[in-house]
Amino acid sequence: MNPELSNDCNWPGSDQLMRRYHDEEWGVPLHNDQKIFEFMVLDAFQAGLSWKTVLHKRENFGRAFDNFNYCLIAEYTEEKIQELMQDVSIIRNQAKIRTTVTNAKAFIKVQLEFGSFDHYIWQFTGGKTIENQFSFSHEIPARSAESDAMSKDLTSRGFKFVGSTICYAFMQAAGMVNDHLLTCSKRRV
Repeated sequence: MNPELSNDCNWPGSDQLMRRYHDEEWGVPLHNDQKIFEFMVLDAFQAGLSWKTVLHKRENFGRAFDNFNYCLIAEYTEEKIQELMQDVSIIRNQAKIRTTVTNAKAFIKVQLEFGSFDHYIWQFTGGKTIENQFSFSHEIPARSAESDAMSKDLTSRGFKFVGSTICYAFMQAAGMVNDHLLTCSKRRV
């Protein structure tokens, strides 16, 4: 499919992996704690980089980080962190690798408090998807009042790399906001 001839969202461009992600995952409401954690990890690694870069390394991240098993990641030792720093198949940013461990520990604490992370995270949108009505990509914001609130609360719970822009990207990915353009064939309303 030629994205220039389509009414779909244009951000995936012609990259097949990006297009498949857009068509099959982006904006689909997510309620599985394991997948939620995966999206949080990937969005944190995206900070300062393109989503395309992260998406093309997603399988490598899964392999390197025990399939995003937050219980295992929470127990990572300094030796494991240094091993990850040598893994050329992932983004070797020490702060982001350490953040993944920190966030896994905080994730488990939230699960214990709320029964599931899903229960906790969806409270920021009242338990439902916010249906935005954008016709053009330039209308889509980088943050919202909900992502501001999510960022503030996550930070207070010890999470790192959870600024409002990262939280908004997560909300888009996890289907907490529907930012598919009104003309997009993948808009789920």
